[in-house]
Amino acid sequence: MMLALLIVGLPGALPASAASQERDPALRQRLQAALAEPVSFADRYEAEVWLTDMAGRLARKVPDPDERIEILEAVHREATRAQLPPEMVLAVIDVESGFQRYAVSRANAQGLMQIMRFWLKELDMPGHALLDIQDNIRMGCTILRYYYDLEDGNWNRALARYNGSLGSQKYPNLVFDRLRSRWYQQ
Repeated sequence: MMLALLIVGLPGALPASAASQERDPALRQRLQAALAEPVSFADRYEAEVWLTDMAGRLARKVPDPDERIEILEAVHREATRAQLPPEMVLAVIDVESGFQRYAVSRANAQGLMQIMRFWLKELDMPGHALLDIQDNIRMGCTILRYYYDLEDGNWNRALARYNGSLGSQKYPNLVFDRLRSRWYQQ
């Protein structure tokens, strides 16, 4: 399974290292379980504090306030569900799609977190859209967590796997740079 680095035409885009990776049955099971879970916040107060802070940071990239809040709510909810730092997920989205929900890569990865279309067939989801904010972020967080677990908590390797560039530091360095410069709570 491979997620493309950046959308086509994004300035400074790096070429994807491969067109696809092996479809992992264990990852397919995690995605199926994640998509079956209900959508809800555990702690609404904590979420509101975080949303207020991050909404200001995201305003330049996502000018529509309704879409901005929809993205941030989905990121907070799904990162928390997957036990990932929400700021890391924001950094991944920033690098993957620049927060363009309709982004499509050269490898046909789609949406905010650049999910490969083959997952729709693998998960028996005909007619489903990877451009849906909630589903795209839920799938992306599940995939990222899977790779984080697979790499025993090594963010460098997990991020490289997510991008399909295992063995290279270029993509993890981009994500870490965005995390430090834009999304880390100070």
